[in-house]
Amino acid sequence: MAAMEWTDKLALGQVQMDDTHREFVDAYNRLLSTSGEALLVEMDAFIAHTVEHFDQENRWMALIGFPGCHKAEHDRVLAVCNDVRKRMALGDTALGRQLLQELPIWFDNHVATMDSALAAYIEAVGFDVQTGEIRKPPQDSCEDGSSGCCTPPVLSPDSQAA
Repeated sequence: MAAMEWTDKLALGQVQMDDTHREFVDAYNRLLSTSGEALLVEMDAFIAHTVEHFDQENRWMALIGFPGCHKAEHDRVLAVCNDVRKRMALGDTALGRQLLQELPIWFDNHVATMDSALAAYIEAVGFDVQTGEIRKPPQDSCEDGSSGCCTPPVLSPDSQAA
């Protein structure tokens, strides 16, 4: 199995997200390079990082009203990691190796789709990940500052006849 490499295709231009993704790559590579009894310790460290990583993004999504399907994917990946960790503790190293093969594929896809969309939305609404404040309303907001669908102006009978 090859190590994961941080490349420009993983960079989303959102500094804190990119830093966390670099940490994910590093945590994965430490896990990949470990064997024996230390493997479970490193798996625990990888899961702990992943929990913090996903919690950070989940908090941002909750604050900006981002769709929940992204959080649901985080929940599924953590459930798989935790299940595989339990099975590894019982001696199922093959399942652990399978997870190590699948994680880079999943991560590349997740960053290119869900995280990319999140980073773009963070930028679009002017969300400050440090303060948790939105600096400008979403682009689909109405002129009066409310969000959601704006009601088109009501036409008077005179304007309909024109």
